[in-house]
Amino acid sequence: MPRIDLRRLILLLSLSAVTLTAGNLFFASYQTQRNFLMAQTLEANRIYALKLANTTNNFLKSAQQQLAFSAGLLPAIWNQPQQLWQETHRLRRETNSFNSLIIVRSDGKIIASSPLSMNLTGAVAASEGYRQASSARQPYISSPYVGAKNHLMIQISHPIFDAGGNYLGYLGAGIYLNEQNILHSLLGEQYYRDGTYLYVVDTQGRLIYHQDPARVGETIRGNPAIDAVIAGQSGSLRLHNSRGVDMLTGYAPVPRIGWGVISQRPTAITLEGLQRLMLEVAGYAVPLLLLLLLGIWWVSTLITKPLWQLANSTQYWGSSSAAQSVSKVRAWYYEAAQLKNAMQKALLSLHQQLGRLNQESVTDPLTGLTNRRGLQLILDDWESRQQPFSLIALDIDHFKQVNDSYGHNAGDLVLQHLAQQMRRHSRESDVLCRQGGEEFLMLLPDTPPNQAIQVAERLRAAMAYTESPNGIPVTVSLGVVSWPQVGQTVAQALREADQALYQAKAGGRNRVVYTDQGMPPDDTNG
Repeated sequence: MPRIDLRRLILLLSLSAVTLTAGNLFFASYQTQRNFLMAQTLEANRIYALKLANTTNNFLKSAQQQLAFSAGLLPAIWNQPQQLWQETHRLRRETNSFNSLIIVRSDGKIIASSPLSMNLTGAVAASEGYRQASSARQPYISSPYVGAKNHLMIQISHPIFDAGGNYLGYLGAGIYLNEQNILHSLLGEQYYRDGTYLYVVDTQGRLIYHQDPARVGETIRGNPAIDAVIAGQSGSLRLHNSRGVDMLTGYAPVPRIGWGVISQRPTAITLEGLQRLMLEVAGYAVPLLLLLLLGIWWVSTLITKPLWQLANSTQYWGSSSAAQSVSKVRAWYYEAAQLKNAMQKALLSLHQQLGRLNQESVTDPLTGLTNRRGLQLILDDWESRQQPFSLIALDIDHFKQVNDSYGHNAGDLVLQHLAQQMRRHSRESDVLCRQGGEEFLMLLPDTPPNQAIQVAERLRAAMAYTESPNGIPVTVSLGVVSWPQVGQTVAQALREADQALYQAKAGGRNRVVYTDQGMPPDDTNG
């Protein structure tokens, strides 16, 4: 059985340690960024779906108000066909809300319509929209149906009553779901180059808006997001859609009509940029790793050569050359001390390399501040040592508007500007962190609440009255808590800081709010 010499053993152990450590750091960094990206995308899709659902709900409310006003004018001109047609024409041309308008008598006869090209005046209404509106005899929004001209449409109707309360008929507005109008602009054209797209279903799970027109009218079964939104819920989840594609989905209902708005992005597209980034990092790290391993091989040769000579000298212990061998052994002690020192330097160099890799894993690359992973390590250490500290939670007011109005590059400059101001108004012992997005934390060890509030107020004022690098005026809202309090964990302190920050936001932004367990919050206005 072959023996393992010391040089091979050192090489094997060094290779295993470096490879496992580098691989672990690489994997942990990837998983952290992956989870962050997916959570961020899920939340963005949920918020976007909710925004579009509210916008659609407001549009339908406005459309009903338009019809209500017009229906109030019609009894006075009920027996004047020309004036009735002019009112329908005015209402259709006034905005781009409706594709068609009809006035239907109680007996079902259409007595006015716009546009004239429909040729509906004088006809008897028999559509699904007519049946629903006549049965309701109140303001009503129909379910999607195929109209007389083969349009997939909904009808918004308002009943018409004379001064005596007698039902005369109704005013109906048709919105064609696959043709141009305001509703189509709101819902039918929402998709982005990053792979995110939006679709809308009715109360039966039928697609009424989709980026692929061929799928409009298709009923989707077994999609948990659609099932949830039809039930009136809003939220986000990861799922496989009806085509088997892994999606990050946000959804929200339209209360007035029961539709569901779903915004989603393929998981693969979300993670595509991260995968390219990790490959780029690997491209830089592998050559450095090879150089490091080459250095380890060279150092191991220096370490093992004199030890091999010392071991080999024992073969000649009984010969005339024993003295020379012993002298070498005597020299070994001096040499061993020097080699030990060299080995310590080599290990120190290795630890420095690994330390730099570890530092990168706990540092936010944009601002240079500690990231969420590094923050958790520090908080765990401080909690175990019962290290008192004050905590300032802050974020940038209306940061989404900065990104939307000036672009993400401008937003990055604003984030870096805030990081610079945080450094300027902190001590060397303070810990400055970026949790993600525009959310930041300052940990102030051995700092009482009144001093922490002063630090927060100075930072707030500096941001409010100091122009950012790109000239964009920005303010921050801040929440302050102190730890420890009786029966309070660090996790509870973090939640209380978030609550104080929320109160600062709700109180008008650009302000500092301090909260203490068991005491009402006190705030400092900006």
